[in-house]
Amino acid sequence: MRRSRLALPALALLLCAGLVWPTASSASPVTRHTAKKPTAVGRGGAVATVDPEATHAGLDVLRRGGNAVDAAVAAAATLGVTEPFSAGIGGGGYLVYYRARDRRVFTLDGRETAPAAMTATAFQENGKPIDFNEAVTSGLSVGVPGTLATWQRALDRWGTLSLKQALAPGRQVARRGFVVDTTFRQQILDNQARFADFTSTRSLYLPRGTVPAVGSVFRNPALARTYARLGARGPDWFYRGRLGERIVTTVRNPPVRPGSTRPVRKGRMRAGDLRAYRVIDRVPTSIGYRGLRVFGMAPSSSGGTTVGEALNILKRSPLSTLGRTQAMHRYLEASALAFADRNSYVGDPAFVPVPQRALLSDGFAAERSCAINPARAAVKPVPAGAPDGRYDTNCDGKVDTRTAGGDQEGLSTTHLVTADRFGNVVSYTLTIEQTGGSGIVVPGAGFLLNNELTDFNFAATVPQDPNLPAPGKRPRSSMSPTIVLKHGKPFLAVGSPGGSTIITTVLQVLVDRIDLGLTLPQAIADPRASQRNTATVQAEPAFVTAGLAALGHTFVPPPAPGEIGAAAGIEFLKNGRLLAAAEPVRRGGGSAGVVRRH
Repeated sequence: MRRSRLALPALALLLCAGLVWPTASSASPVTRHTAKKPTAVGRGGAVATVDPEATHAGLDVLRRGGNAVDAAVAAAATLGVTEPFSAGIGGGGYLVYYRARDRRVFTLDGRETAPAAMTATAFQENGKPIDFNEAVTSGLSVGVPGTLATWQRALDRWGTLSLKQALAPGRQVARRGFVVDTTFRQQILDNQARFADFTSTRSLYLPRGTVPAVGSVFRNPALARTYARLGARGPDWFYRGRLGERIVTTVRNPPVRPGSTRPVRKGRMRAGDLRAYRVIDRVPTSIGYRGLRVFGMAPSSSGGTTVGEALNILKRSPLSTLGRTQAMHRYLEASALAFADRNSYVGDPAFVPVPQRALLSDGFAAERSCAINPARAAVKPVPAGAPDGRYDTNCDGKVDTRTAGGDQEGLSTTHLVTADRFGNVVSYTLTIEQTGGSGIVVPGAGFLLNNELTDFNFAATVPQDPNLPAPGKRPRSSMSPTIVLKHGKPFLAVGSPGGSTIITTVLQVLVDRIDLGLTLPQAIADPRASQRNTATVQAEPAFVTAGLAALGHTFVPPPAPGEIGAAAGIEFLKNGRLLAAAEPVRRGGGSAGVVRRH
């Protein structure tokens, strides 16, 4: 049943307070928010994102009477303008929500889906996988977007604003423009060759063939119009109307620039795929850790099961008393074990039997922890375990194992967290997959389409591979929006972008904060290492490796830009105070704010 809107008197008060934002053409002065403050402490609500415009949008909603869900959608819509290469209505994501009135946690699966014409061999030719880079920049890689449906579902269930009101801050930023920073410019530079090969993308992001300069003002009037029409017509315009028709046309016949030599594969999406899309209400994952309760996202995301399994393994070690080398050694080993199981068992539960309860059981974690040798790193990749209910928990027998699979998930995405004065909390990760998604802007609509279907395995990596394409299937994700409760009330909310490194980033932040005594800002800033059951460990340059190398870990730098993740979080302090924290440096730094300071 559709949730009722605000009573008319309350709505009138909010409208008078300004929840219908002024347009750029009004007499009010244009304010562009550029200052990035990675940490804020205060009361009345909090927001943390990667972008100051988005953080301001969320805080403004909270100050005008909106709740955490309203603020999350407003901030996400604004990120669709200012962080368009990581998020937007052309993509999907996962939202975790804590409702204060009954202390319950809910989740929404807004992951993209494969078109009905997608088959297990869609990314193969002559029995062999096609080139990954060729799949990335194509219509073939575009999944049915779920972001807009997620926003509407969240607002209907828990929000107080209409979609039109929640889109208003983003619409204003798109119309009046925002100041280009080094990250925005660099992401266009990184994608310049493929952006230039699509007429619609070139027109928007390479005006007159040049990359926008740092400090210039970038406007997206097409996206402002799209937001305005969505506010007036609702999601049906996207999923069943003219905008949907334009999306399908773009996917099936990408607007390749005349003279381009890039081979661009056509997609298989049809109007019926958009009409069939549904957001799924899922039961969150839940595990106990050091007296806390950690909630995450269930499959189709692998975030909740993999973070949860790793924590279950780690809670068998007294990390706080071991010293940092041993603590990080066990963190890396637990990550490898959990990833082996993730790659072998986790996929879309509508298509494969995911043994979620077994993967998160204490018995399975106890058996898996037997594989950790405090004196020596295991040879990677380690085999997957057997979550079959028969566990050697005393580490004195031979355990069943199987070959572990793999994946090829991209490294983009964005994350935000919000909290309101009522105690409600949102942890929300959204994406268009690769930085720049498919590289294809929907002509006249102002947003990029995802390339999320490249998160499927192109060919089987294990027998009964759980992550092969199929009609209507959701590709496995690593997005890990997380909320941690203490005695039934929020203690911490956190998440990160970064493809499959999301899981290790969230896990390391939790270990740093809960076990090793770092503050939340310190845990977010801490140098990171990511072990995803591979022969080498990706590690940022500042991560201390000497003692770990002696234990047999081999370290390599992460892919450009040389950093892992870009986390955002909120911690709930005593006496109703909130600590909002974002990245101080990674991806140009993030932006955290509170409704009232101190």
